[in-house]
Formats: sequence, structure tokens, C-alpha cells
Amino acid sequence: MLLQVEALEIPEVKLLTPKRFGDDRGFFSETYNAARFKAAGIEPDFIQDNHSLSANAGTIRGLHYQAPPFAQAKLVRVLRGAIIDVAVDVRTGSPTYGKWVKAHLSAENGVQIFVPAGFLHGFVTLVPDTEVSYKVDNYYSAECDGAVIWNDPDLAIDWELPVGEPTLSGKDAQAPRFADFKSPF
Repeated sequence: MLLQVEALEIPEVKLLTPKRFGDDRGFFSETYNAARFKAAGIEPDFIQDNHSLSANAGTIRGLHYQAPPFAQAKLVRVLRGAIIDVAVDVRTGSPTYGKWVKAHLSAENGVQIFVPAGFLHGFVTLVPDTEVSYKVDNYYSAECDGAVIWNDPDLAIDWELPVGEPTLSGKDAQAPRFADFKSPF
């Protein structure tokens, strides 16, 4: 099997582990193949790749979303370091609305996560100098960009912070609470 697929407790969010072929040089892995992903039920037309570097362990990026018509599905993987990745269902009428799932992704384990449109998304870095790459199926729009505060008590996400206080952007530190969020999905 070249691609292992595992649905999480919210089945639309999936973990994908591409097979690694190793030898004395290291390894080779096909991290994305449109036909294999389509066979696994993942069919977005990815049009942009993003890459982030977080210098500090305990850096939180999220919980972010892009509202329609610029909603984004994401395929996230770690190039260096390790993260805990979180997806929160905010699809109106969904039986799992307001519920979250998380996964441990690292350069070492090669696991990727697919997060469909209609979810808040974020991650926390577990080690310094963590690099994350993700594909998206729609372009960024500042007008459609939004966030919910990472430590919202109603969501009660267990971030497993590796340090005391997280490193946050100004936007993430000032994001509104989930109770004040009106889902555009």
C-alpha cells in the first residue's frame, strides 16, 4: 500500500501516511498523488502551497478559517520538527459542530492531515525550528480571513503545550471567542 488513510473521529478529517522507501541514503516518499488521493475520497484541486517556519516550541498558529467564496481545504505536513494539528468542525448543521480532532504530525512519522473546508484549523509546534508545508485548494483572501481564539473555554482543546505560554501572532491573541463566532459554512 503506497498510501495509508485513516479517518479520525470526525470522518471527513483524514490522516494520510505515504509509504517511505528507505536505503542507506535516506528515504523517498510520494507525498501527493492526485489519483491516489482521489481514490481515498480526497478530491480538492490544490492550487497553492504554503510553508511556515516557527522558531519557538509552543508556537500556535490558529484557529484560522477562510470564509466562502474563498473557503479552503488543506493538506498539512511537517518538513522539520513536530506539531499537534487541530481541526474544529464549524459546518452549520453538522452532527459534530463545535467538536475537534487532533493529530501528531512530524517530519519523522511522515503523517499528513487533510482538513476539509468548513473547519477551523490550527497547530502548535512541539520543538524549535519547526517547518510546516500545506496545500490549499483556494487562494488567500484578506476579506474572508478569520480566526477563533486558540484557548476558547467552550472548545476546551487540549493543545499539549510543550512550554508555559504559547507564542502567538497579534491576530491570534485577539481572536474572538467561539460563542461570538457566526459560522459562514
